[in-house]
Amino acid sequence: MTILRRRRTVIVALLALALGAGAFAFAAANTVPGSTAGSGSGAISGYTISGVAYTVNSTTPTNLDQVAFTISPAAATTVKAQLAAAGSWYTCANAAGSVTCNTTSPQATVAAATQLTVVATQ
Repeated sequence: MTILRRRRTVIVALLALALGAGAFAFAAANTVPGSTAGSGSGAISGYTISGVAYTVNSTTPTNLDQVAFTISPAAATTVKAQLAAAGSWYTCANAAGSVTCNTTSPQATVAAATQLTVVATQ
């Protein structure tokens, strides 16, 4: 009876080994296409903002409806402005260096406008 028991144990062990090898062979057959990665650097230069003008609301002069300014270089494609340190960011339109930012949504106020921060990208 011991020989029969050993034979069963050996058969079960061989079966387990075969299944394990098959699973490993299946997992090892994965392929991954080639890809690229890299890094680089480039100079970051700033923009010059000048001629800042604020437009107050004609009905409620404590509200600011717009801020306008000139940006140089004029090729900025995305321009955003913020009128307070933790205030809302307003999307601006740039027409050949003349930038206008509608500040009515949410409504900017004169009292909250403590600084002008401009972010621009090309």
